[in-house]
Amino acid sequence: MKTLAFDFGASSGRAILSKFDGDKISLHEIHRFSNDPVMFTGTLYWDVLRLMNEMKTALICCKQEGHGDLKSVASDTWGVDFGLLDKNGSLISNPVHYRDTRTDGMQEEAAKIIPDRAFYESTGIQFMKLNTVYQLMSMGRTQPELLELADKLLFMPDLFNYYLTGEKLCEYSIASTSQMMDARKKDWDRALLQKLGINVGLLGDIVPSGTLAGSLSKQMCQGTGLKDVQVIAVGGHDTASAVLAVPAMKEHFAYISSGTWSLLGTECPDPVINDTTFGLNYTNEGGFGGRIRLLKNIMGLWILQESKRQWELETGPVPFDLLDAEAEKAQPFYAFIDPDDGLFYEPGDMPSRIQQYCKNTGQRIPETKGQITRCIMESLAMKYRYAFTALEEIRGVEFDSLHIVGGGCKNTILLRFTASALGKPVIAGPVEATAAGNVAGQLICLGELKDIAQAREMILRSFEPKIIEPSRTREWDAAYETFLNVTGVGGSL
Repeated sequence: MKTLAFDFGASSGRAILSKFDGDKISLHEIHRFSNDPVMFTGTLYWDVLRLMNEMKTALICCKQEGHGDLKSVASDTWGVDFGLLDKNGSLISNPVHYRDTRTDGMQEEAAKIIPDRAFYESTGIQFMKLNTVYQLMSMGRTQPELLELADKLLFMPDLFNYYLTGEKLCEYSIASTSQMMDARKKDWDRALLQKLGINVGLLGDIVPSGTLAGSLSKQMCQGTGLKDVQVIAVGGHDTASAVLAVPAMKEHFAYISSGTWSLLGTECPDPVINDTTFGLNYTNEGGFGGRIRLLKNIMGLWILQESKRQWELETGPVPFDLLDAEAEKAQPFYAFIDPDDGLFYEPGDMPSRIQQYCKNTGQRIPETKGQITRCIMESLAMKYRYAFTALEEIRGVEFDSLHIVGGGCKNTILLRFTASALGKPVIAGPVEATAAGNVAGQLICLGELKDIAQAREMILRSFEPKIIEPSRTREWDAAYETFLNVTGVGGSL
């Protein structure tokens, strides 16, 4: 059986063809494309029409390469962003990028209406200025005319499903990222939204992950040469799909979905909402099977990606292999940053910001590409340790290892640093976790797999994980205390 997974990341997108033989899946990248946001008149937009055209191109490639027997298609994307449709079903404007500055100050405005603790008690979602609720509050103040035109809000994976089928759905995992849903009831908190001045009528009924969204529309079939292809609303948030692909056979396990963002967490049957999770700003997002992903959003490889981009603007191509080699030669524990500091949130000259952070915190200032790269990697590993330790405290369990899935698995230095920082083995893979989880969600919906447990067994058979053991743990323990002190991240938990 053949299925197609569209995996949209913050910087690129892929169409991954999967073949399932009843035992294992194999993945083949059939089309890759960049995902370049566009700054226009001071607003940062997603170029969503081009992305839709890339989807059509991928479907044409399937047909041309002999995969006209494609059974189903599904999309996963980043969280929180959305498109607005008018009463005729037309897209009102390009979706705005979550890194746009329009949400500045909105969290503070919301807190004047609903105290943070009460807000968290309902949604269980980590406070981040990019969240959908703050985007809509901002629009209500600066672009009310667009909201007046709007008939329906569709989150990004739901918008792509709409493009393919003409059907409007609101999938559970992506809805949960919005900070607008009651985490326990798995439905919109209408009273909360009304207090914030948000039109609840824009929001559709929430459907479970793994719901059949429809079939390719007549127009899409004519444009691609395909027919009888089902479109499935899998875990539309890319992390939800990635977590489905974590090859963990134990009840209690910890993971990082590693890419532009690092999402460190565990799976729970119910939301964990209390003073501790509120104080540590942990989030309760929806997952496949109605499960909860209790996790912490950490800035992730974004800082390295932006640093590489800046160096390439200045000097031309800078391969990651070169950065890795120079980082290996750099002095350990030279300086630390808090990856989640506000300095590193928006696009820009990241190396200069790292240097500024180190100056502000009274540290030695990294100068070379190797020093800066190593600083990023070591700081990420230390932040993972902090979040991992907090997660153990929250759940009252001790995890014996950490699963890392996603593109970050290819960064062997980060894997090694993370194992040493935690003092526990790191189990790496699959690299294509998001696509694999997307496919697994499709196969469950199609009845080819029974449930999540069977899906994870299939993933483990299909992709052999790599185990990285810790080393030099005493040195990392000592450096961790330095990291906590200079960054102010917190104390030993």
